[in-house]
Amino acid sequence: MHEQSLVQALLDLIEEYAGRYGAKKICRVRLSCGRVSGIEPACLRFAFAVQSQGTVADGAHLELDLLPVRIYCFACEQEIQDEAYHAVCPRCRGSAVVLVGGTEELKLIDMDAE
Repeated sequence: MHEQSLVQALLDLIEEYAGRYGAKKICRVRLSCGRVSGIEPACLRFAFAVQSQGTVADGAHLELDLLPVRIYCFACEQEIQDEAYHAVCPRCRGSAVVLVGGTEELKLIDMDAE
């Protein structure tokens, strides 16, 4: 489960920011990642809940914005948003498509601190 190492890196970053700005407690953490980035949201939430215990982020609410899958269809000549990547265009069913979004890596967007 690579979510554990992602959460550890995230907690290191949170601790660094908290120290830099004098935050005593992090209340909310907002992240984003692509829907087909390989990150399992439930595993990420669980790892965060366990690994944040005893840290400045202990008990923080974790928000995860899943960015949509976007493909470009060469037949339709359009970018199309979908829930999953199926290697075919959901409009014309053509296979001349390329994945242009939804693979974005995990990113810390913002956090609320006390």
